[in-house]
Amino acid sequence: MQRRLRLAAILAGLALAASAGSALVLDRMLPPPLERLASISTLVLDREQRVLRAYTTAEGAWRLPAEPGELDPKLLRFLLAYEDQRFRSHPGVDVLAAGRAAWQAVTHGRIVSGASTLTMQLARLMEPSPRTFGAKLAEMGRALQIEARMSKDEILAAYLTVAPYGGNLEGVRAASLAYFGREPTRLTDAEAALLVALPQAPEIVRPDRFPEGARKARDKVLHLMKHRGLLDEHALAAALAEPVPQARKVFPLSAPHLADRLTRQQPSARIIRTSIEDDLQRALLEVARRYQSHLEPSATIAILAVENAGRKVRAYVGSSDFFANRRFGQNDMVTAIRSPGSALKPFIYAMAFDELAAHPETMMPDVALRFGDYAPKNFDGHFRGQISAREALQASLNIPAVALLDRVGPLRFVQRLSESGVPLAFPSEAKVPGLPVALGGVGISLEGLVSLYADLADGGHAMPLSFGDSSAEAPALEPLMSAKSAYYVTSILLDTPPPPSFLAAGNRRSAQPIAYKTGTSFGFRDAWAIGYTRGYTIGVWVGRPDGTFSAGRMGRDHAAPILFEAFDLLPQGPSALPEKVPEEAIVADNASLPANLRSFRLRPGTALSDVASTKAVRISYPVDGATLDLAGADQALPPLTLQANGGGLPLRWLVNGLPIDSQPYRRQAQWNPDGRGQVRVTVIDRDGNSASSAVWIK
Repeated sequence: MQRRLRLAAILAGLALAASAGSALVLDRMLPPPLERLASISTLVLDREQRVLRAYTTAEGAWRLPAEPGELDPKLLRFLLAYEDQRFRSHPGVDVLAAGRAAWQAVTHGRIVSGASTLTMQLARLMEPSPRTFGAKLAEMGRALQIEARMSKDEILAAYLTVAPYGGNLEGVRAASLAYFGREPTRLTDAEAALLVALPQAPEIVRPDRFPEGARKARDKVLHLMKHRGLLDEHALAAALAEPVPQARKVFPLSAPHLADRLTRQQPSARIIRTSIEDDLQRALLEVARRYQSHLEPSATIAILAVENAGRKVRAYVGSSDFFANRRFGQNDMVTAIRSPGSALKPFIYAMAFDELAAHPETMMPDVALRFGDYAPKNFDGHFRGQISAREALQASLNIPAVALLDRVGPLRFVQRLSESGVPLAFPSEAKVPGLPVALGGVGISLEGLVSLYADLADGGHAMPLSFGDSSAEAPALEPLMSAKSAYYVTSILLDTPPPPSFLAAGNRRSAQPIAYKTGTSFGFRDAWAIGYTRGYTIGVWVGRPDGTFSAGRMGRDHAAPILFEAFDLLPQGPSALPEKVPEEAIVADNASLPANLRSFRLRPGTALSDVASTKAVRISYPVDGATLDLAGADQALPPLTLQANGGGLPLRWLVNGLPIDSQPYRRQAQWNPDGRGQVRVTVIDRDGNSASSAVWIK
């Protein structure tokens, strides 16, 4: 008898082992089809993991990955309470629920309750089949296979990613964005209940088509949550009163150009994290759209904002309207190569300061000069005689900038920028860079200009812009300039008057001083404004993407107001100047400078050009657009000497339209300022010719 029992036990063990072995073989031969989990939407996220842009899958579905830890815990509680209360304890098949469902079906003669676990539902989503008894058994087998391969949180994440929500919406994130317009990180009770209810019958209760059916399905979940102690009477009443969304919202599209750029660079990535700050991105996009309404139909606006520390790009507006075909809206104007106009002049001055060819108080010649066969002219056609380098840069005069570039060498200047990570673009026929580089005869992108100005804001330290959230160390680059020259240039640009439509920072609420420069390319094709504080650098470009001429568009009038409004959206920060003046910097007036820095020395070979062009009356001091820092904050302002060149005597002087003296003056006049702010100085010669100069007195 014992031998028979032993033999029976052995045979049973062998049969069990054979069954287990067969099950193992079948499991390996027929693994659960989980490939769909790998086919998810590509997401481009901001620094807070908010969706900037999502792309549909190859089959056209919005299938966004969902992680339980990133969702509102209320949603998970409702889901498990409604669908699978013993999810954390069963092996994929809930035997108790299955037994209860079978007993209810026998006693009632119909199906009263289901027994599908979330794992079984996931199996059905991975491998759709008709709802038959055989299919149910297959789902159970697949559920056991899935449980053997995935953790409970992974199963929950998979279900929350592929659960159907109507149309091409899959997963709670896609549904939340489409129906509520936001991520499911914080949901109301009613919203959580709706997201739990929809996958049960997504095509007949989807709220965008059947809002009443959606409401009934949601309310059923809410009443069950009350029954199971997850809601009280007050919360239930409030949730039941909440309206159901009746239309799908547009998916996020706040940084489409950057998203397209990064997905091209990382074609296999499904999650792309960026350094963009979505709130700032949306605000700047709205600013661009508002200003766009004042432009011709073929013009657009691009804005790039960078946090100087680490060069993190915080906003990237490639155009003001991504879908405007007439404006070539899908062209990324942040990367487009255009002429910078005068926007490179500060870096010419910085290089000259580094080489001790000039100092901010060095007197520069602003007369008609010829450099070989090149005879540049100022934008307004006038010349101002002798002027300090500081005033020349503030007024963006062409002649002094070309003279400085002639001194330091255009090839060396271009090489310096390239070594700092910003190469310039030249026409294919250009063999070597020439002096027109100073006036915009070169190509550069908004991205390149912003990178250069961020380096300037950082004391000359060069670093590439960063678009992602990677903490990888940036490659070493040659310094753009010394801390001394960066200090000099910043002190000059800080005193540049704001655009006419803006008051000075001290007179505006929530404003901060901005060091900035504008630029206008030939034919008014490109209007630029790039500014910085110690914390941020922002660049603005306005123009036509097709590169055609514009009607008098200038950087100061069209791009600078956008720049100033953009900075008003940022938190207050310290001045662009460093806390300490660099040790090697010379802070002195012209008379106290070393002899070699008092007056600029032209390179041999430079000659006077058409002197006749200088005979029109013009104001040589104060220079148009300059900021005059007059001493005496607590006392009367000192007299200001006005100077003019050219024109027939006698001359008449006016300030803000009022004559300053009844007696005719010759080339100079004394004026006693009556306060601080903007004033306009005008001089009229005997023939009625006039010239004006608008300056700020601080």
